[in-house]
Amino acid sequence: MGTAGRETAVDEIRDARAARDELQAALAAVDVRLPSLGLDLVSLASPHLPPLVDLGRCRPDVARRLASILRGAATR
Repeated sequence: MGTAGRETAVDEIRDARAARDELQAALAAVDVRLPSLGLDLVSLASPHLPPLVDLGRCRPDVARRLASILRGAATR
């Protein structure tokens, strides 16, 4: 990978981190915490995939709270 490719990869990782942080802040604003929220390590290591945000795992009550919030937002 050349210098331009590395810079693009770094920019994409930076963007994925910013997206993760933005989602984490938005979830915190509605009192939802996804403890495993992070970046997907497989996509970070792959030259063929863009960096992905991994929403991770959460308890069923957190999933239901998130679903309720999303349903409420969809009806607006």
